[in-house]
Amino acid sequence: MTGAGRGAVAGTPDRADIGRPLAAFGWMLGAIASFVLMAVSGREVQAELNSFQLMAWRSAIGFAIVCAAMALSRPGFAQARTAQPWLHVKRNVFHFAGQNAWFMALMLLPLAQLVALEFTSPIWVALLAALMLGERLTRRKIVAVLLGFTGVLIVAQPGVEPIQIGHAVALMAALGFALNTIYTKQIMAHDTVLCVLFWMTLSQGLMGLVLGLPGGFPWPSAGVWPWLVLVGMTGLSAHYCLTSALGHAPASIVAPMEFLRLPVIATVGALVYAESVAVAVFVGGAVILTANMVNIGVRWPRRRRAG
Repeated sequence: MTGAGRGAVAGTPDRADIGRPLAAFGWMLGAIASFVLMAVSGREVQAELNSFQLMAWRSAIGFAIVCAAMALSRPGFAQARTAQPWLHVKRNVFHFAGQNAWFMALMLLPLAQLVALEFTSPIWVALLAALMLGERLTRRKIVAVLLGFTGVLIVAQPGVEPIQIGHAVALMAALGFALNTIYTKQIMAHDTVLCVLFWMTLSQGLMGLVLGLPGGFPWPSAGVWPWLVLVGMTGLSAHYCLTSALGHAPASIVAPMEFLRLPVIATVGALVYAESVAVAVFVGGAVILTANMVNIGVRWPRRRRAG
């Protein structure tokens, strides 16, 4: 919606734009659980497969589940018809790039640090919405962007700790997820959740297969298969929950709900992988969270002067 849309005059979103945030929050809890399980299983799978091969297998498993769901529901595979094929192409290319970067960073950084840097995705959304959708980059959004990248510096601690390639890869993942958020919200105005998932799993499976072929495409061992199936299932459930959440509320409201993932993933990293969590990660994550709160904050209407 452009500045000429409803609610633009008052400077606040109208009730139709706010949607149903409680329903969106319920879907986001499912997405958080799925993403945490996907992080653990993704690490286990990459003991044998690279990220492209992992994406190919994950998408193949998801595609089979989506096809089964379509076959058992009405109107069947007619649900795969889309009115916006080009939007699906752009969404899946950027999401595939972002997801591959995320799986790579998963092997390079502690879980909590990866998630803290991933939280910059809503900041990227604010910047990209101004560039791509013509939304006005207000003073409030500029402050949010500056706060967000201050949080990144606190997490990465340049000058205190050596900057790792994992930091750059994690930020690339956040950028890819931001573009995915923007395109998903646009697609949901035309297509169903199953349609989004059908084209996501089909196209990303083909991309993973092509990019994973050089050097051979290994068959997973018996020990890796359970983790691979879990990656496929949680990848699908995460995106089903996330896409459903975006169907209930704007991306600017949905994205910050993911911040509950930081304490959860930090606990998992400490218990499963004996990862130490630096205080700077939580401080930086809190600053990034504050930036996102500023970004989505509703301005109070000014009082009219008496007389």
